[in-house]
Amino acid sequence: MERERSFGFWIAIGVATGVAIGVATDELGLWISLGVAIGAALGFSFQPPRRKDGDGPDGDS
Repeated sequence: MERERSFGFWIAIGVATGVAIGVATDELGLWISLGVAIGAALGFSFQPPRRKDGDGPDGDS
């Protein structure tokens, strides 16, 4: 659940940044879509690595 919140957080940050830049440059559609893409990339890059099967805290999958 934490990973999902973190991913959504970065998308929201990207959208907010895209809206701010889009309003300033009068290219709102372009910057909202770029903000979503950049936010998704940041969310993906900051998520913790996935554990392989059997590497759980108690040794189970």
